[in-house]
Amino acid sequence: MKKLCSLVFAAVLLTSIEAQVKMPAPSPTQTVKQDFAMGSIEIVYSRPSSKGRKVFGDLVPMRKLWRTGANQPTKITFSEAVELGGKKVEAGSYALYSIPSDESWEIILNKGLSNWGIDGYKETEDVVRFKVMPAKTKNMVETFTIQFANIKPESCEIQIQWEQTTVSIPVTANIKDKLKAQIEDALKNAEKKPYWEAAQFYNEFDKNLPKALENVTKAIEGYPKGYWMIVYKAKIQKEMGDIAGALESSKKSMELAKEEGNEDYVKINKDLQKSLNE
Repeated sequence: MKKLCSLVFAAVLLTSIEAQVKMPAPSPTQTVKQDFAMGSIEIVYSRPSSKGRKVFGDLVPMRKLWRTGANQPTKITFSEAVELGGKKVEAGSYALYSIPSDESWEIILNKGLSNWGIDGYKETEDVVRFKVMPAKTKNMVETFTIQFANIKPESCEIQIQWEQTTVSIPVTANIKDKLKAQIEDALKNAEKKPYWEAAQFYNEFDKNLPKALENVTKAIEGYPKGYWMIVYKAKIQKEMGDIAGALESSKKSMELAKEEGNEDYVKINKDLQKSLNE
């Protein structure tokens, strides 16, 4: 009986020890999140490695539905409405599938978030489908990678990379109307007027240089030592053809930047003044 109890105890102990061992995942999960437009994009995906195998045309069959990663299909979440490949996508979470080929990749957003791999996939649950062109790269990418690239206020790319293939998915967002409504409401009703933000909006989004100049001038009146705002004003003046005014503003900005010991803005102003004198 004692021998039997010892064997049972040893088995329980071994099971307990084994249960505490956590092995590395063959295709570890990664979450990447990018602030974009007035919201964010988050992607959760599993990352298989090639491990000496041929990927496209072997490990990943061509012209067949792929989970775009390993394990569960890649999950992509948009905090606000965007356009993906020119097609509107509402805010929410979606499963990202693809159909790779040498000529093009078909990108698919689907509602099947609870699917495993392609099991459970239903074409009737597709939200959008569109095609993008793959590109060949010189460098070998060992581990499947999804990343964000070419990030601008209203556009970015989701890049899929593996082996020597890169696929870029264009994402765009229309934030101009939202920004304009916020800026104009705040300029009218807020106790502290957002003149600096308004100057940037009218210059960079609305392309209304006179209003940009008007607002940056008011912003500087509230903070006369704001050398970053003064050089911004100089650039607007240059764009409007006021070279003398731009030069005067830039010199003032550089003087204040020197006082603050900001060599970056000293250089910015030197470069601007050089362009104004050419």
